[in-house]
Formats: sequence, C-alpha cells, structure tokens
Amino acid sequence: MFGIKKTYLKLGTLVCGSFLVALSIIACSDSKASSTSINSYEYGVRPTYLVNNMDEGTLKQELSQCQNQEAEKSYFSIGHRGSAMQFPEHTKESYIAAAKMGAGILECDVTFTKDKELVCRHSQCDLATTTNILETALASKCSEGFTPAQFDGDGKLIKAASAKCCTSDITLAEFKTLKGKMDAGNKNAKTVAEFLDATPSWRTDLYSSTGTLMTHKESIKLFKLLGVKMTPELKAPSVTMPYEGSYSQEDYAQQMINEYKEEGVKASDVFAQSFNIDDVKYWIAKEPTFGNQAVYLDSVAYSADGRLTQISKMSNFAASGIKYIAPPLFALVKLDENKKIVPSDYAKSANENNIGIITWTLERSGLLKSGGGWYYQTITDAVNNDGDMYELLDVLAQDVKIKGIFSDWPATVTYYANCKGLK
Repeated sequence: MFGIKKTYLKLGTLVCGSFLVALSIIACSDSKASSTSINSYEYGVRPTYLVNNMDEGTLKQELSQCQNQEAEKSYFSIGHRGSAMQFPEHTKESYIAAAKMGAGILECDVTFTKDKELVCRHSQCDLATTTNILETALASKCSEGFTPAQFDGDGKLIKAASAKCCTSDITLAEFKTLKGKMDAGNKNAKTVAEFLDATPSWRTDLYSSTGTLMTHKESIKLFKLLGVKMTPELKAPSVTMPYEGSYSQEDYAQQMINEYKEEGVKASDVFAQSFNIDDVKYWIAKEPTFGNQAVYLDSVAYSADGRLTQISKMSNFAASGIKYIAPPLFALVKLDENKKIVPSDYAKSANENNIGIITWTLERSGLLKSGGGWYYQTITDAVNNDGDMYELLDVLAQDVKIKGIFSDWPATVTYYANCKGLK
C-alpha cells in the first residue's frame, strides 16, 4: 500500500512564493511563470541531527550509513497538516514543503464555512489561533471576541485570554482573505497582539509571513500537481447538525467524497479519515470504493481502559469493513520489564484482525529530554533525547508493522523509510 516512488513534478504559479525561493525548493522567475519542475527531494539537516543524537547501537549505525542516500518520496511518510512544525498548518506553503521532504501522502483536515463550503482547517473553531482573523475586520463576526487575561492583585492568572472564531462564522470569500499563522494563543495576553505572538520556542515563525489558506478543492488540485496521495479528515462540526436545519452529517461526509470524484481522483489515492466511526461506516456503505480504505481515527484509545474496550471490539471493526485504524503513538507501544519498547496488546489485536495500522504524530512533542509528553506517555521512562524518536519509529515500523505515520516534519520519517527500504 505505502511504498517508495520517485516522481518528477511540474508546478505552475500555484506554488510560486518567496519563501520557496529562500528555501531553494522552487525557483520562480516571476509571478507569471508558466511552469517549474521539481525533480528531487530533500531531507535537510534534521534527520542527520536526530541520528547523531541517538544512543549508540545497531539502529544508530544502520541509520548513520544512509546519510548520503538520495532522498525519495515515500508513502510511509504522511505530512500532518503539511509540515506543521515550522510552517503554518494547512497552508499551501506547508503542503509544498512536506511534499519536498518526500511525504507521499498529505492531509487536509476538512470543515465547512457559513455557506457550506469545505476548507482545510484542523478545527471548525480554530481561526483565532491559526489565522490572523483577530487582526482583521472579520473579528467582529467571531462567535466569541477576544477577551484579555485577568489577574488577581498578586499577578496570578485567574482567567485565561480567549477567543472563538469559527469557519462557520464567515463565508468562503471571507475565509480566503485570511492568512495562516503558527497555531498558538497566549493565555496570559492582555492584547490581541500578545495573544497572537505565542509560537512555542521549538517551532518557528520564519515561514509564517504568507500562510496561504486553502479550500478543500484547492488542496486536491495542489496534491494532484505534487503527485501525492490524499488523506482528508472530516472534522467534527462545532455547530449543531443538521446545520441550518438541512445540512446533515451525511451530507457533509458525502460532500467531501464528491469533491474527489469531481476532480477525477482515484479512490485508491484517498484515505478518508474520521474520529466519528459513523462517518467511516457511511463511506463503507455509500461510497465503497472510497470506504475500502477509510481510516477510523481512534480517540477511545487515549486511555488504558479505552484501549481494552477497543481490543474487545477489534473483531467487530473488521467485520464491519473497517480496514484501517489510527490511534496515537502511545497506544501502540509499551515497555517490557527491561524498559525496552515493544508492541502493545492493542497493536497485536489490530494485527491479529488484519486491520492496517496508521499512527500519529511524530515531531509534535518538542524536545524529548523530559520523556516526550503526551505522545510518549506509555514509554516515558525510555525517552530522554530527541534521537529516541527513531527508536520508537523503528519499533512501530518493524514490530507493530504500521502502514504509515503522520509527522509534523516529514523528512524525519522519509529518511527512515528510505534507509529501511520500506515498500
């Protein structure tokens, strides 16, 4: 399913931009350039940095020997919201950077606007932290305007700064006037400027000056040009459904698939995702060619008890036609008595029931020197440096036998997949 394939990409003005010139990803002579070819992929310096940071051992030696290998595209490497560690998520710039790093599959999280048009956003109501909406006249249309932080007489925070701005608050035309930013909000902010200036230190604002937002249809067109497969996630609506009394959840799920069909995208190139198992079952029943590789994103697996529940249901998932399940990283691994990372019972159950496993999200935890945080919670005692993410990735690939992995910096995964020759 996920393999390694080299392609030569021909891109027009859709992908021209100053940040790309600066990164030497694409050279555009001017905004009217008719076409530009990308005929190679790039790892950059991060994979080598991570390998050098690993503890001494066989895996480090093996990965070190691949430092001069030619970068190739890999379908094992999935761009999570593009390349969200350093680029504003779900923007054209983020997607192109991820493709350049060899991600063979890219993700558009799908939600809808006030006029029921599909756009790429991680959440229907994340515009306050992922765009510049609070700096524009559209801020007046937000569900909840900016409220500054409140402190007591001793300077202790008693109420965090907040704002709630949804795609359903504005039309598609209005949405397209916004610019993407790195996802962050300063809870201690007293002003809008302070609220927006909150990018974590382990990320960067170097590539956030443009932040071109995209509709779902635009993402499909771009992904076709980039030569990648597509994994849209139907996000849970933040508004009551049926929206405006007539737009049902089924209408929403069908609209997403329809836009792939309208663009002539093969069902085999689309891995539709949802945390709502009813969406997955809808696609299996109503759009079986797309439903055949629909992905059930598993939030029940967040807790130990939830994982036990899902293990008991795994055979039922398989019987209902679910071919792929996608829990977070930590649900698939545990530590044995020697503090060695090994497959979890959840992972074993999915494999026993012939359900393909995809997981998320590498490169989303910041520095790993203190155990890795939420994404590494079942193996914290084995994590103390950034190189440990390759130790985890190796277990996931070789022992858990995942089919692919989302990453906020796809080059990290692409490097490993190429070095290991994953098919």
